[in-house]
Amino acid sequence: MKVGAIIVAFLLAVTGAGPALAQASGPARLQAAVAGLPRPAAIYVAGRGTPEPWGAAAGVAYPGAGGPIAVDTPLRIASNTKTFTAATVLRLWEKGRIDLDAPIGPLLSPSLNALLIADGYDTAAITVRHLLSHSSGLYDHGSDQRFVEAVMADPGHHWTREELVGLSMAYADPQSGPGAAFRYSDTGYILLGDIVERITGRTLGVAVREELRLDRLGLTATWWEIMEPAPPGLIRAPQSIGGISAANWHASMDLYGGGGLIMSARDLAVFFAALFEGRIFDRPETLKAMLWQGDHSRAGHYRLGIFVSEINGRTFYWHSGFWGTIALYAPDTGVAVAGVTVNQDGFVAMRTLAESIIGAPPSRP
Repeated sequence: MKVGAIIVAFLLAVTGAGPALAQASGPARLQAAVAGLPRPAAIYVAGRGTPEPWGAAAGVAYPGAGGPIAVDTPLRIASNTKTFTAATVLRLWEKGRIDLDAPIGPLLSPSLNALLIADGYDTAAITVRHLLSHSSGLYDHGSDQRFVEAVMADPGHHWTREELVGLSMAYADPQSGPGAAFRYSDTGYILLGDIVERITGRTLGVAVREELRLDRLGLTATWWEIMEPAPPGLIRAPQSIGGISAANWHASMDLYGGGGLIMSARDLAVFFAALFEGRIFDRPETLKAMLWQGDHSRAGHYRLGIFVSEINGRTFYWHSGFWGTIALYAPDTGVAVAGVTVNQDGFVAMRTLAESIIGAPPSRP
């Protein structure tokens, strides 16, 4: 059966069914659907809307060693990390340690602030909220082809924050005024990571773990690369872009807040459920603040560290990552789904399957 047909069959089996029916019929159908995907992948389902978490995985995660991918296989989640960085800032806001509308200039390391000012950015006007909502006007170094070429030319290079932010400054000038428009920027989340470290006095990895209380969620395959040791016995699965292996690309190319976390499909789904079901923040007002929508151009589909889709009267919260990862939550059904693949080529098919589980129409390619 072709991948599309498998996904349609799975969607027909669970759409409109209550959680109990989906739970009873879902695992076997999901396993067949995942096995039909073009690349090794894992999908996990959690949340208050499912009586028991469940998932499926198929394919080889560790070429050469022949190790299969599993729902607990750890790999780089890239920009899915932004939700964690943003939630950590919201926790600091909840504790009265940061003002979301404070200018970033005094909060940043002087070297980073100087880079921004030298390129024409007004760090007295750009706020923490602007960085969180991608409305600061910062250019995105991460999506620039020159950055990808630089990484491929020297995959073992250890990038510093200053180098990465400096690339943004070298590649382009400010894209808009602060608070004017949504413009996705990894560079902005690098700045947020720096701010978190300066406020907490801890490395970003430790700050995120402690502020979000990740250990109490039972996340057994989660750590911040380089900043934290891997749990005993765990090895990150290598990831690829088509025929290009990125296994040896140094973690610092995507480490400082826009990326950096290693997680499994299971851990990612469990966290998303916990975030939207009141088990991360102390007060419901904090989640409400995280879901604030600005009045800037194109503000409708991104909040503070999270994408939002409004489809057929339903709301879906989600985020994806460069290597081929996605996490989604449907508040009306209380279902969280996370999917991962070891090759970026397999992302669209895997994402479509993950979306079908919560009843979301397929995203545009």
